[in-house]
Amino acid sequence: MAPLTSLGSISTALPLSPGSSAAPKDASSFKNLLLESLDHVNSMQKDADLAVQQLVTGGDANPAEVLTAVQKADLSFRMMMQVRNKLMQAYQEIKDIRI
Repeated sequence: MAPLTSLGSISTALPLSPGSSAAPKDASSFKNLLLESLDHVNSMQKDADLAVQQLVTGGDANPAEVLTAVQKADLSFRMMMQVRNKLMQAYQEIKDIRI
């Protein structure tokens, strides 16, 4: 089974210190950030599915690592859905602005 990836890499994606500039250098960087995040969530889901499959079929899988992989995949999916919901809410608010 492949080693589990850590969520620490997510925190380094955006500069969060007060003095740092969070402005994108080009218009596609936000899009790229979202697409990379979706790819990361997808790969975590695939890793968790593979780990569960190995556990069920009697492969070399540690149940604690399988549970951790499934929980990480679930948490990352839930976070992705919350980001999606916030983006849709912001879009609706912008759409409802009267000029």
